[in-house]
Amino acid sequence: MTSYRDPSFQDRAGRAADAKRKALDQLRARPAVDPSVLADRQAAQQARQAGEAERRSAKQAAKAQADAEKAERRAQPEPEAPAAPTEAELKAKRDARYAARAARR
Repeated sequence: MTSYRDPSFQDRAGRAADAKRKALDQLRARPAVDPSVLADRQAAQQARQAGEAERRSAKQAAKAQADAEKAERRAQPEPEAPAAPTEAELKAKRDARYAARAARR
């Protein structure tokens, strides 16, 4: 005699087959989808797909425009950087700072 906690392989296989059969019976018993509901679902799906395609194309266009602007900025010559101050200019600024500090004392 087998216990409840230790079913045999045949018991488990039988229960699995019963469960599959019950699930298939429930699936077959479902009513067919109404054609108008199906048409509505398909129209909604097509509308979603069209919206997604539109968003995708807008995103691609924005990316292409950004890439074009970036390429245009690269093609433009860079503005001249201000020339580095000469040693004489640096010495004149330093002397002016020193003089201002001495005047404050």
